[in-house]
Amino acid sequence: MCRFIAYQGEPVFVGDIICAPANSLVQQSRCAQEGKTTKNEDGFGLGWYDDQPIPRRYGGVEPAWANDGLSKTCRGVRSAMFFAHVRASTGTATSLSNCHPFSHREWLFMHNGQVGNYQQIRGAIEAMIPARLLRSRLGTTDSEAIFLAAIGNGLLDDPPSAMTSTLQAICALMALAGITETLRFSAALTDGTTLFAFRWANRGRPPRVYYRGAPNGLVVASEPTDGERQRWHEIPSGCSLISRRGRPPVVRSFGYEPLRGAA
Repeated sequence: MCRFIAYQGEPVFVGDIICAPANSLVQQSRCAQEGKTTKNEDGFGLGWYDDQPIPRRYGGVEPAWANDGLSKTCRGVRSAMFFAHVRASTGTATSLSNCHPFSHREWLFMHNGQVGNYQQIRGAIEAMIPARLLRSRLGTTDSEAIFLAAIGNGLLDDPPSAMTSTLQAICALMALAGITETLRFSAALTDGTTLFAFRWANRGRPPRVYYRGAPNGLVVASEPTDGERQRWHEIPSGCSLISRRGRPPVVRSFGYEPLRGAA
């Protein structure tokens, strides 16, 4: 699958969060400690906010550790909100258009997980995307399709409810198609001001998502980036984290219960 990290707080150099720690995101692209696969080498992406409401993005199809431009960008960019993602493909092409984070207007979205047997119902999921958003569909991943479908379900106004209704609809499609594989959804979303993180699966355990306070900020990550593991808190399965500027983060039920008997 993938690894990701998000930061919200006072402006910092991006490299201090995604490059400098001992188990940094760049290191996780080479050797993840908690991922389903150790290597996440099918591209990378970075999205950040500056003095403009529309986020800037930088990415590549090379492994994060092999791209000199990434380290240079990280050393030169200061931001109060940014996302970074390293990709391990679950079957779609290694291409720039498939690299997270995905963007729409002021929003950024990134995902670690997969829709079980996605190709069987890909057309049905893409039919959930409103016609006005079809030109925004640049890649072929299930992640981007979920994001655009959720926008059609009201994500710009109520992200948790939109994600809930979107996942409900996808699970219904999976059931109709007789798919018994799992939908795993660990993701992060932001409009540049509020940070949302989700951890959910329709059965079993979704990929872990952690958060911890940083000096004057908050870090959300697929796995701890340092040795201070006691300072990291795991978002419980079936829950979301919401962090608004100037307020402590809140963890609450995601609103859509896993299947009966799921772990």
